[in-house]
Amino acid sequence: MAQKVVLKVLTMTDDKTKQKAIEAAADIFGVDSIAADLKDQKLTVIGQMDTVAVAKRLKKVGKSGHHLSWASQRGEETRRKERREERGEETGRKERREERGQKMKNHM
Repeated sequence: MAQKVVLKVLTMTDDKTKQKAIEAAADIFGVDSIAADLKDQKLTVIGQMDTVAVAKRLKKVGKSGHHLSWASQRGEETRRKERREERGEETGRKERREERGQKMKNHM
């Protein structure tokens, strides 16, 4: 499954630093596509790669990658919730735990 990683690259302010960030991400095995947005200082990397390696490579090159989102992980959580709803299950463990916490607060 292809993963989408969006990183905020604080030092990506001009075309030269943008190109260095793209080249650093392109060296990682499994990267299919790379998109860079200078205005928002975001680098989007798509492919079947090690997402941690992408962040480490940008940090190593000195581009200070700050993780914004990993779409594949976030999407999986949403799919699980949809499957639970289709099967008629109310909520997951985390939601039930939060509900119990709220009930305990109300009783005190």
